[in-house]
Amino acid sequence: MSAITPISNFIMASAVPEAALPLARNAFLDTIGVTLAGAVESASRIVRKLAASEGCEALCPVLGTDLKTSATWAAMANGTAAHALDFDDMCFISLAHPSAPLVASLLAVSEKVGASGRAILEAYVVGFEVEAVLGRVMNPRHYQQGWHCTSTLGSVGAAAACARLLRLDATATANCIALSASQASGLKENFGTMSKPLHAGMAARNGVLAALLAQNGFTAAERALDGPQGFLLAMASERAELQDACADLGKRWEILETGITVKLYPACAATHPALDAVLDMRNENRLVPDQVQAVEVEVDSVTPNLLIYDRPKTGLEGKFSMPFCVAAALSEGQVELKTFEDEYVRSARIQELLPRVVLRTNPELGKNAPALTQAIVTIRLTDGRVLRREANGARGYPERPASAAELDEKFRSCALRALSRERVDCALSSLHTLETMADVRTLTGPLTLQHEPQPNLA
Repeated sequence: MSAITPISNFIMASAVPEAALPLARNAFLDTIGVTLAGAVESASRIVRKLAASEGCEALCPVLGTDLKTSATWAAMANGTAAHALDFDDMCFISLAHPSAPLVASLLAVSEKVGASGRAILEAYVVGFEVEAVLGRVMNPRHYQQGWHCTSTLGSVGAAAACARLLRLDATATANCIALSASQASGLKENFGTMSKPLHAGMAARNGVLAALLAQNGFTAAERALDGPQGFLLAMASERAELQDACADLGKRWEILETGITVKLYPACAATHPALDAVLDMRNENRLVPDQVQAVEVEVDSVTPNLLIYDRPKTGLEGKFSMPFCVAAALSEGQVELKTFEDEYVRSARIQELLPRVVLRTNPELGKNAPALTQAIVTIRLTDGRVLRREANGARGYPERPASAAELDEKFRSCALRALSRERVDCALSSLHTLETMADVRTLTGPLTLQHEPQPNLA
């Protein structure tokens, strides 16, 4: 039996646990917030320009803008905006940003067909679980080989979520998953450029397109995932067999056991444990940059594959630079959206600090913890003192989740880049009651504009 069969059965028939729904609702709230913040970014604007030029049916809104377009283009545009600032959530099982593609694809499909808040949240959870199963089987080799899981696994997860929301039958659901596997792509070599957020947009579009094609009778191979020339083999899966992992679907729920990591810094998640440690030591010791002689950050073997910029020249590159993120934390005492403006990256005070920060691999890290979640930071001061802090996870991780107040504050600070305060408050109120919303299409009104947004970086 193909692995697509149990996956399809899970997508169609699984009873999503009630405890998962608030987690999914928070994921929607957080993701819509960062989507609105990302709407003003250049990558998002370029995607919207192309979408508008296609002259598609004006059906689905692009959040934070006045544009309506087709379901596939709306998914692409919103998915790209959601990941444009690298402020969207993470899953350390899939090694992906799960919510950007899932939320963007589900909003597009729900706008097309209508859906209740509960239905869209259940579909999110189903997509999250399918993506996590693939992550457990395929990582870390898949990720280390150069594939960006947000795009590769995210395409399949988004397709699963859309299939659930559309209530596709067994045949169509299987075809939907197989079609998404053929569309999946995304290279980590493109990190630090506009292509990285585009990967999330691609995954969202792929999920919508696969589901709509399958709904209309488009066919695909039964063994597209685990066949001799299938997804696992072609994309360097750690393990070649998917059946055992699929047996857990519906019995254990990854979203409840390992959870979703909410980002409290708008940078690559691999920087977050170290940033927590640096900021804590800075605050506890009232450090100023002139006191810092050198900083050594030890990480696991996977982290340097993401943090590929030793001396970044742009804000996008800075998000994937441990020296820059640490230098900014030491200099400012915080890491926020404006930290990653190009001018700040090139500022004299940052350029002076950068050479003092060194990233090293420690083979002991990551042995008994998920990749990207551990760091050891050593700060050597000019007066001879040595400060050292070990970090296991970071604030916002499931073990130390963001509070409701922190989520609301993050949403407001992000959404205000694109919307008025009145619309932000209205949208936030609606998102708090998403589970009971009769038709999710009522949500999108406050999330759109009558004119194109202009950047508000204050």
